[in-house]
Amino acid sequence: RAGQGDLFERFLQLKAKLEAEGLFAPEAKRPLPSFPRHLAIVTSPQAAALRDVLTTLARRAPHVAITLYPTAVQGDGAGERIAEAIATASRGDHDLILLCRGGGSIEDLWAFNEEAVARAIRASRLPVVSGVGHETDFTIADFAADLRAPTPTAAAELAAPDRNALQAQLTRLGRQLERQGERRLHDLQQRLD
Repeated sequence: RAGQGDLFERFLQLKAKLEAEGLFAPEAKRPLPSFPRHLAIVTSPQAAALRDVLTTLARRAPHVAITLYPTAVQGDGAGERIAEAIATASRGDHDLILLCRGGGSIEDLWAFNEEAVARAIRASRLPVVSGVGHETDFTIADFAADLRAPTPTAAAELAAPDRNALQAQLTRLGRQLERQGERRLHDLQQRLD
């Protein structure tokens, strides 16, 4: 077919259907935990995106535990397997689910445009961050997720705060508290005098 093609037309039809059902409603989005302790990652163990995510998490938040829920992210039946992995991860003792896959064509990313994946994301008891594709790629999973990241690496950055930045903030707040305490003691001493 001429134009954007049959797959894109199917994408638009499913997006409209799920949007009409309220699956993408902003009020349905769950907040991400500020200080996650355990992340679930749903992706292929062979994905380059997984290496990027693990490297980012090791650098930013080495204290956060990670459990991988391996699944196919492309090909026949991948959508159902992704949905099953999300459902399994949702039952685990995690704070958040990262759904990751690197970029590709619309055909490569099609598993993330399946209705089963969108419904599994919304049925999850845990918030889901979607880091599928590159910045210009959008999938149904992105719309269903609680937060869409432009890349898998960005998803890891959004999921876990930078430990070094948190430690610097704690140090700064500790000094501020100390100064305020000293000022208060000084004021009380002056009053007593």
